[in-house]
Amino acid sequence: MSSAQPLAAGLRSLPETADSFASVQAAWRFYANPQVTLPYLAQPLLDQARQAVAAACQHFALVVHDWSQLHYNDQDAKQHRVPLSQGTDLGYELHAAVVLSDQTGAPLAPVYHGLRAGDGVHSTTTAQPETPLSQLDALAPVMAAVDQLGWAKPCVHILDREADSVAHLRHWHQVGYCFVVRANDRGRARWHGQHLALRVLAQRLRRRGAFRATRTVDYRGRPVQQWVAETSVTITRPAKLQRQGKQGPRWQVRGAPLSLRLVVVELRDSRGRVLSQWLLLTNAPARVDAATVALWYYWRWQIETYFKLLKGAGQQLEAWQQATPTALAKRLLVAAMACVLVWQLARSAHPQAARVRTFLIRLSGRVMKRGQAFTIPALLAGMWVYLHVLRAREDPELGEMHELVPLIMFGQPPQREAG
Repeated sequence: MSSAQPLAAGLRSLPETADSFASVQAAWRFYANPQVTLPYLAQPLLDQARQAVAAACQHFALVVHDWSQLHYNDQDAKQHRVPLSQGTDLGYELHAAVVLSDQTGAPLAPVYHGLRAGDGVHSTTTAQPETPLSQLDALAPVMAAVDQLGWAKPCVHILDREADSVAHLRHWHQVGYCFVVRANDRGRARWHGQHLALRVLAQRLRRRGAFRATRTVDYRGRPVQQWVAETSVTITRPAKLQRQGKQGPRWQVRGAPLSLRLVVVELRDSRGRVLSQWLLLTNAPARVDAATVALWYYWRWQIETYFKLLKGAGQQLEAWQQATPTALAKRLLVAAMACVLVWQLARSAHPQAARVRTFLIRLSGRVMKRGQAFTIPALLAGMWVYLHVLRAREDPELGEMHELVPLIMFGQPPQREAG
């Protein structure tokens, strides 16, 4: 659970009778144990997700997918690093899927990790590294694995603009996966007998007065109004496939017409100016209204906060010293369990939950913004301090340390009574 700083991102231990080196050795043996596979280590997360979906989701389980680059340029001891955005930028790539509540958007649990390295993809679905696929080609097996978990609620997979691929949308729809995908505004679709770019279609909806205000949401720290319009479109254009890198050849593959719902979302300020626009393609059933689809996509940012919690705001993932991608992937799952624990506390409606959160914030030493009761990173830091306090109370030396307070605080030895 330890939240860390960049210069203190190694394994840390609670105060025990054994020394810290013994704890580090124990962790090393655990991560190196071949019997501790990623699917085995992910099982508690999947169990928690199943329970949370049953309790916190009303109609659907929202599964958000995204990728994050893990940069390890200065760690030459790391094995099987791969080029990331540039040839000199080395590290691993993490594909994560996190399930959210369809009522509040609160994150419930990560349900998939796939760490791409030079020796393959270390995923929570197989014990051995898998052959790497493109980001979009790898989505269908992950969707299938999540849909087959046997939850009480059906899944809706939410993806950003990188997933706007005609071939993949057709395949997901044909197989039966429910999705919400942000579309590229330059994409074209048939609408009322015309083939239009989606951005042009959005302009026509605005001129027709099709937008309606739905709710107030937060945008870059300030409240804005969310406006939504909906229509039906049919995608008939051929897919342009590419399998040999960005410079490789592309070929067109025709497919059956794909009818989808287009939900256009605009975030407007108090003067009516459009600050941001989302074009969402979905095959969600008609009983899910456009305002709900827009809200689901708005909650997609929760996976960004998960990556932030793993990296700069909590666990300092990019400073970890594990040399193999297998060990790092295992430690990632342990860190994910800590995230799930604080997420559970953050969304708890128990009468004493607010008191516990306030107590942990005090222990963390973090300063909150005015009007903000807590943050997830602060809860994580406070929980780590609290675990230290619990273990310290069990230490028989605690009473002696109380007697040494003058030496600790003032540099003066304790005064002993004469006689």
